[in-house]
Amino acid sequence: MDNQSKTQGITDEIKVLLLNAQKDEISKATVYKYLAKKTKKAEDKATLLQIAEDELKHAQIRKKYSKQSVHVDRTFVRRYTRIVKIFGYTFGLKLMETREARVILQHEKIKAVIPEAWEIAKDEKIHEKKLLGMLDETSLHYLGSIVLGLNDALVELTGALAGFTFGFQNAQMVAFSGLITGIAAAMSMAGSEYLSTLTEKLPRVNPKKASCVTGIAYISTVILLLVPYFLCTNVYVALGVTLVIAISIIALFNFYSSVTQWHPFKKRFLQMTCISLGVAFVSFCVGWIVKQVFWIELW
Repeated sequence: MDNQSKTQGITDEIKVLLLNAQKDEISKATVYKYLAKKTKKAEDKATLLQIAEDELKHAQIRKKYSKQSVHVDRTFVRRYTRIVKIFGYTFGLKLMETREARVILQHEKIKAVIPEAWEIAKDEKIHEKKLLGMLDETSLHYLGSIVLGLNDALVELTGALAGFTFGFQNAQMVAFSGLITGIAAAMSMAGSEYLSTLTEKLPRVNPKKASCVTGIAYISTVILLLVPYFLCTNVYVALGVTLVIAISIIALFNFYSSVTQWHPFKKRFLQMTCISLGVAFVSFCVGWIVKQVFWIELW
């Protein structure tokens, strides 16, 4: 294909899309190169550099049609390097690659003019997904332990707090009862995770570290769920805020998990939310029944 045929039929709208995609590619390549310098693992460094090289190749292909050079989007680079520093490079890079779906949709508009555009975008997405799946970040080996701690704390403590709320009807009593229950449960879960990991002998997972991760995840969730009871005197307001916090934790964690593990967000979010709220509702009913039957009044 000669230069004249390459630009034939390219409208201003399509040219803008090409330039945006071109800038997107070189900006992502910059992020990959930056992280490759910061990564200690040789395998991950090689993976990141390979993706950066592919991004630059795709940018050059698009440049043949746009006939223009573009500059790196420094705001984009700063944003994703910060996300990587806070949440880890696997999460940051996979989140960054979710932008590719938008690029592919844009290529649908221009594939009639540039036939190879669709295949380039499609191959790029498949190739990069495979490469990103090769990244070996230590923190992800303990994702199961984090899930265990978060999930158990959300289900058990939201249920317990709902029961305490109607049974005690005293914010401080609920808060301290929940704190005692949460600490005991966190220690129990940490011990169980240690024994479970030790028995299963999972590769690249240290039983002691898995135990600590589970315990920390559990007790951190407990503290967040109890904050409303320490700050509010109305137990029902505190319970409502606690449930909002629980749903927020579920949403944030499932978003993180869906990005790093390519899991469907909506399904898992709804499952965890229904379980947590369902247990809380049943426990609230149990608290009400106990109060009515035994006439317990704690003020």
